[in-house]
Amino acid sequence: MKKAIIITWLLSSRLMAQTQVSDFTVFNRSISTVSENGKSIIRFSEAKLEGLAWLNGKTFAEGTIEFDAKGRDELQRSFIGVAFHGQNDSTYEAIYFRPFNFQTTDPVRHIHAVQYISHPKYAWKMLRETRNGEFEKEIQPANVQATDWFHAKVEVRNGRIKVFVNNATTPCLDVPTLNPNVKSGKIGLWVGDSSNGDFANLKFF
Repeated sequence: MKKAIIITWLLSSRLMAQTQVSDFTVFNRSISTVSENGKSIIRFSEAKLEGLAWLNGKTFAEGTIEFDAKGRDELQRSFIGVAFHGQNDSTYEAIYFRPFNFQTTDPVRHIHAVQYISHPKYAWKMLRETRNGEFEKEIQPANVQATDWFHAKVEVRNGRIKVFVNNATTPCLDVPTLNPNVKSGKIGLWVGDSSNGDFANLKFF
């Protein structure tokens, strides 16, 4: 069993470096691969509404998802994250970040930096209106700038979802799943309305 886990780790940890555009099924965006400062990047185009890039032939049930991401400091134009337990292009769970809120001095916007959603029923607006402050929080550590590359780790286990940023030991978001009946599904990268985004070093295990 330990050997199988190690093999899975090695394969998944190399995943983003080896992926090509053809390894994804893309919805409502185009993506390209670029290299900057030795980093292999998946880059999303900008468009209205949400965009997805599902990894072909990959599914995710429980475990850990890690990735690096970079957004931009433009209000309501930078939403970047990961989607999992995908059943189709409109039914999935996601964790995403709003980089334009990382360093805002507005106390309300500041606590809207990382978000969990479960589409289609539990979109961000519905959650904010009915369960305000529960499924979105500020990020920790607090020194991440809007245009910085940052590292995200998402743990999905035992009906809870925890999000860690830049190797923090305390999660900045710790919430129950809103879709407990779905145990597995597609996994991929996600961007929100009017957003582009850069991603690197995706792995899951």
